[in-house]
Amino acid sequence: MDLITLDFETYYSKEFSLTKMTTESYVRDPRFEVIGVGVKVNNGPTEWASGTHEELQDYLDGFDWADSMVLAHNTMFDGAILSWLFDVRPRIWADTLCIARAVHGVEAGGSLKALAERYDIGEKGTEVLDALGKRRVDFSDAELDRYGDYCINDVELTYKLFGIMTKNFPRHELKVIDTTLRMFIHPVLDLDVGLLEQHLEDIKDRKDELLIKAGVTDKKELMSNDKFAQLLMLEGVIPPTKISLTTGKETYAFAKTDEAFKALAEHENTNVQALVAARLGNKSTLEETRTQRFIDISKRGLLPVPVRYYAAHTGRWGGADKINMQNLPSRGPDGKVLKKSITAPKGYTLIDCDSSQIEARVLAWWAGQKDLVTSFANGEDVYVKMAARIYGVPEEEVTKDQRFVGKTTILGCGYGMGAQRFMDQLKNFGVSVTLEESRRIIKIYRDANHAITKLWWDAGKSIEQLSKNTALRIGDVAVAEPIGPLQALRLPSGILMRYNELEGEKNEEGRVEYTYKTRRSRTRIYGGKMVENVCQAVARCIIAEQMVKIAKQYNVVMTVHDSIVCCVRDEEVSEAQTHIEACMRWLPEWAEGLPLDCESGTAKTYGDCE
Repeated sequence: MDLITLDFETYYSKEFSLTKMTTESYVRDPRFEVIGVGVKVNNGPTEWASGTHEELQDYLDGFDWADSMVLAHNTMFDGAILSWLFDVRPRIWADTLCIARAVHGVEAGGSLKALAERYDIGEKGTEVLDALGKRRVDFSDAELDRYGDYCINDVELTYKLFGIMTKNFPRHELKVIDTTLRMFIHPVLDLDVGLLEQHLEDIKDRKDELLIKAGVTDKKELMSNDKFAQLLMLEGVIPPTKISLTTGKETYAFAKTDEAFKALAEHENTNVQALVAARLGNKSTLEETRTQRFIDISKRGLLPVPVRYYAAHTGRWGGADKINMQNLPSRGPDGKVLKKSITAPKGYTLIDCDSSQIEARVLAWWAGQKDLVTSFANGEDVYVKMAARIYGVPEEEVTKDQRFVGKTTILGCGYGMGAQRFMDQLKNFGVSVTLEESRRIIKIYRDANHAITKLWWDAGKSIEQLSKNTALRIGDVAVAEPIGPLQALRLPSGILMRYNELEGEKNEEGRVEYTYKTRRSRTRIYGGKMVENVCQAVARCIIAEQMVKIAKQYNVVMTVHDSIVCCVRDEEVSEAQTHIEACMRWLPEWAEGLPLDCESGTAKTYGDCE
């Protein structure tokens, strides 16, 4: 298999560029134009090709893409061009930007320039002079040659980075990157534009109704802090204020997270309630923005699913291209409308398979909490069992609300959560308990799960070892080891989890607290938090390998949290569902004894699968 490293140079202007637009809208825009492309096959010389679309098509058709790995820096962009405009489908897609995020952590700079400086492999060139706003025909031959030199240098840097970074990167993760990129580069999902347009209209109608109810004709009166304050004063209410953390000056406390503003929503004066509801309801909501974005995409073609590889500290996937598919709404006045707008093409069905309680299962397995592992393995309802302990009733008498508390306890208390936070978490879901009751529940959990609580202490001790780059082992399972001066844990899959510049400092009570460097600040790390990090990371590694297994036979079109979504032919649904569930119960060799389970649903729309 050949390694083909490439980089496209494209037309851009002040208003038409990736700084102003998404990758999808930029590449699909009628204004889009390829100026040229740099191509390097294996370790051969990099070529620069520039010409009309037809000339570039002829040039690219000369390569054996079907037996090649295509490498770029930000392959979501270059891959989209290669696939959407030139109909190229290589054997595998690779990306140095993705690899860099895994090797160096999401907090580190991943630009080509930053990586070239990190490894001292050469300098990234500066932007070609006078390229802004120029079409290919506007360049002189000399200018095109200079543009070519700039592009060739980028290709060479990308090739060098790949050789360096893959030395500390598990090879099987290249297939994870490939599967992730294909969700975007090879779109197959349709969008129900009629449903989306009606949804957008409903959102706007609700905003208008709120204005009428509040007795306001111009929403600018609501959006302007000064004018909104005047409206409150007309109702006899003194506008709440706060001290700005950025300026240190007094300002209005009108943010939806401000406690004083929240209180106004429950004011005895119903007019005040209406004003607050109207202000909140008339803000540009995330759902409204996404709905409009989905409509725009539907007019341009199929839905490319943008998923960012290794987006979180623990390696979890994240949203990209201004569409976060990881948190599409399921509640609220419209429920799953956006999810239901995502549809399988004619003749196909979607299968959504979700790994059941995978992080709680990883935690029990890693800690050696054998009774909990056995319960998971036997298919017992661990939430009911915990609820029965909490409320002192037989399992068969546990109510739905009690089971919910048991579920929250199992999923929330496994990482050392305190009583206040646990109480607040229950409150967020409409369940009220006293602080004393919260403490009682947490004690019951910890008394019943000694191995898990011991794991927190083991992890806490390991943080000091990691800061000194000494060997460490957490719990009964060797899931982590330090990597020299990198201050990174190598998980059983081979992937790294970084704790850059890990340092300890004594607090006022004389205890050492550890923090590590993130992009904008420093983040505290302690035993329970490290356990949470590792559990999430291990769960992600398992799901990633399962996804690759599924992708060998069926088209993986989306991954959301602990679920994998596939698009299969209608006549293959039953067989495919059985195979996908088997893959989601499969374990890597290093996870022997971990009891996994899953559940799946099928439908023509993503929203109806769940």
